[in-house]
Amino acid sequence: MSFNDTFKALADPTRRTILDLLKERDLTAGEIADHFQMTKPAISHHLNLLKQAELVVNEKKGQHVHYSINLTMFEELMTWMLKFNSNEGV
Repeated sequence: MSFNDTFKALADPTRRTILDLLKERDLTAGEIADHFQMTKPAISHHLNLLKQAELVVNEKKGQHVHYSINLTMFEELMTWMLKFNSNEGV
């Protein structure tokens, strides 16, 4: 598995803040945008990069798209990182 997109997405402080917001609850793009002083297209760009990195998933509910954290990707990332602590795979 390649984590290149994941690490690229995590490198940006805005995207990390978005993940912190989604840690609390699922949000729409508009609700996420309310926490930032940037354009909605800029927030959409950040969300698309998080989706490409499989860190978030989205689901259309009525007229709104709700974003949530993809826990599976975080579990895979943590499993990979923990290998360094346990000397597995070395």
